Amino acid sequence: MENDRAVPQNAEQLRHNDNESTGGGKSGQSVRRYSHWQELINNLPYMVMTLLGGAVLAFGIPGLLLRYAAASVYVVYGVVGTLWIILFVCPYCGYWGTRACPCGYGWIAAKIRARQTDSCFTDKFKRHIPVIVPLWFIPVVIGIPLLVRNFSWGLLILLVVFALEAFVVLPFVSAKHGCKECPQVDTCPWMKGKHEGTSSYPSAETS
Repeated sequence: MENDRAVPQNAEQLRHNDNESTGGGKSGQSVRRYSHWQELINNLPYMVMTLLGGAVLAFGIPGLLLRYAAASVYVVYGVVGTLWIILFVCPYCGYWGTRACPCGYGWIAAKIRARQTDSCFTDKFKRHIPVIVPLWFIPVVIGIPLLVRNFSWGLLILLVVFALEAFVVLPFVSAKHGCKECPQVDTCPWMKGKHEGTSSYPSAETS
């Protein structure tokens, strides 16, 4: 509980001083601020996974209209999923409205929704993260039957690359970089107590 109370105190000072910094350094409270370039890099694994998932659907589903419709819906789902987290999780983070969020969601959330009590962060995180979890499984669930029915080396390669990105690269990068560097890592339901290892869960870099 002591740590939970300390988070907003650092955040308040960051919100007060953020107009003096564009990110990438240490604040007076030893909390890192991120530049837009660094935020983009931290979002890349999720973006690549979403595009690869769309490619699996576009390549594997028969019928020109259906395949591109499915791929487009999947990619839009990935974008909407990010917005969902920004709207329904980030306002409860102690670093709402600051540049301390590795993915930049904190300052984006501040532009579209008022700050909420940070004491609910863990509950909101657990409740809303499942909204985006299907993104990790839709391409696999659809792609494998298509591969069995009509084998294609191109689809097989896309599925393997997607699986590596979604279940190996993205969780590893999140645990070792994006999520690990999140100022609220100690209260995150997925990363609490896992600072030294990799996360076994899918991650949207929402920390």
